[in-house]
Amino acid sequence: MIQDWIALIVSFVYVFAMIGIAEGLRKWRGYSVEFTRKFIHIAVGMWAFGTVLLFERRALAIIPPLAFVAINALSYWQGTFKAMETGEKGQLGTVYFPLAFAALIWLLWDHPHLMVASLMPMTWGDALAAIVGQRIGQRRYSVAGSTRSLEGSVVMFLVSWAATLVALVLLASGPLDFTAMTGAAATTALGAVLVEAFSPWGIDNLTVPAVSAIALALTMA
Repeated sequence: MIQDWIALIVSFVYVFAMIGIAEGLRKWRGYSVEFTRKFIHIAVGMWAFGTVLLFERRALAIIPPLAFVAINALSYWQGTFKAMETGEKGQLGTVYFPLAFAALIWLLWDHPHLMVASLMPMTWGDALAAIVGQRIGQRRYSVAGSTRSLEGSVVMFLVSWAATLVALVLLASGPLDFTAMTGAAATTALGAVLVEAFSPWGIDNLTVPAVSAIALALTMA
């Protein structure tokens, strides 16, 4: 029980430290809000590893992401954390991501490798796809009113595949079946890319983790 309370403290310290670093990059180094949002996005997603390694009970592990659903909603309305808010109304991705995080903790607590791996396409794939798409994306396409780039989608697939595979390998509880893990990671990455293309208004922060979890549950069963 004591370990869980320590993990709770570490969770909040870690996330607020990442937000603080992002604010510093924005204010003193002149980094764009889009960059600092992705920095926070990746940092928060990577806390999935800390969650499964430090917490012993899901009832307490779920507290930090749920708290940040409320905190991020307040920031969205009040503009509290400038480093992660674009100011665009209707873009609730910063609220949806911790909500998805909390749901996966609750549903996949007994399968930590699947829980962490399910968050990797959103954590790394989506973040780097957006950066690449904005900087070098030339081949644009539109789906359901949202515009994507082919370059960004390719990067999302490759990065999601690699990040998912790494999570599966690092957290595997039994003998490693690298072939099965590679195939599961590729299937998950493909599903993440497809659903991301059809997810407007930041709801990809919900749909991508959901589809990733379903794909992994089916392919790793």
